[in-house]
Amino acid sequence: MKNFSLEMRTKIYFGKNSIENLNNHIPDYNNILLVYGKGSIKKNGIYEDIYKILNKFKINVYELNNIKPNPEITKVYEGIKICKENKIDLILAAGGGSVIDTAKAISAGVYYQDDIWELFLKDDKIEKSIDIGVILTLSATGSEANANSVIQNDKRKEKLAIHNDMIRPKFAILDPYYTLTVSKYQTACGVADIFAHILEQYFYPEKDAYIADRLAESLMRSVIKFGEILITDLNNIEARAEIMWASTLALIGILKAGKYGDWASHTLEHELSAYYDIAHGAGLAIIFPAWLKYVYSDDKGWKYREYGINVWGINPDLTDKEIAEKSIEKTINFFKKLELPVTLKEANIDDKYITEWAENIINRLPSKEIGNFKKLNKEDIINIYKLAL
Repeated sequence: MKNFSLEMRTKIYFGKNSIENLNNHIPDYNNILLVYGKGSIKKNGIYEDIYKILNKFKINVYELNNIKPNPEITKVYEGIKICKENKIDLILAAGGGSVIDTAKAISAGVYYQDDIWELFLKDDKIEKSIDIGVILTLSATGSEANANSVIQNDKRKEKLAIHNDMIRPKFAILDPYYTLTVSKYQTACGVADIFAHILEQYFYPEKDAYIADRLAESLMRSVIKFGEILITDLNNIEARAEIMWASTLALIGILKAGKYGDWASHTLEHELSAYYDIAHGAGLAIIFPAWLKYVYSDDKGWKYREYGINVWGINPDLTDKEIAEKSIEKTINFFKKLELPVTLKEANIDDKYITEWAENIINRLPSKEIGNFKKLNKEDIINIYKLAL
């Protein structure tokens, strides 16, 4: 097992009516920026629930809304301006990963000396940030309790991430009832995103992370079970709750403790999102099966054996290669059950930008390679995109 450090400072309130815990935190602040999406929290009553609590206190509340699913840097700039002009001391993000990631970038950007986009290009040190609170309305990214922020720059056609514990939320309110109005498609994309997060950390080229791998397998089985229930019964609150908690656990840090993740598939998918604005989970449902096929080799067959037997219940008497093929087939079928595209063609994406995407990825990296399970160069990346067609 590798050495690791693990920080999980986010106070999590889980369950029905957990919004009441917002009362415990608001008195600590004077000026709050409420960040949310395109207005769904007003339609489903969450906005009203928030203000019932905020209005109890003598605080100033400002708003930043209309955050889109692949959050854009221009909204981050707008939020930074509001924070600086109004001495914001808490950013309250009410939404899914896009809203939360926007709040995180704003939090870091207020005190960052240069253009905040430079931070995404070089992942520079964050010295100071504004406190962040989260009211989760979509289970997918795990951003409610992790130290990551992914933001898109439409002008540059780039979608990049920063990783720093300074932007980890101080508290997160997770009420599965707040996800009941999420559409079937967005619910499915969220399930695929959660599953992909686990896979990214699970496929690791060494055999020295037993506990982390068994935790990952348990989570994957849970996501499969409740994801399939949820896609046929969107009002199943038990499934909503299990998927919500799986989302948080998948990316809170425990699955990578003692090992390294891969994250090549996420890097490849970010290019799709930057160019076509495809939902992140849908893009991962396309890329991951192609990646699984491409990186297989006999010396890595043991990992596919674990995945196939422990997650999908495949017959252990089969060869590693046979288990690999069947486990990939089951992975694809799972995404199909979620009614998501599993090829670029199904998402109306052709091969026009494949070489450009590969060049974009490689040119950002001094090593000219991505991934850990298998190191991928430009040619490898192009081949995976082609396999996804």
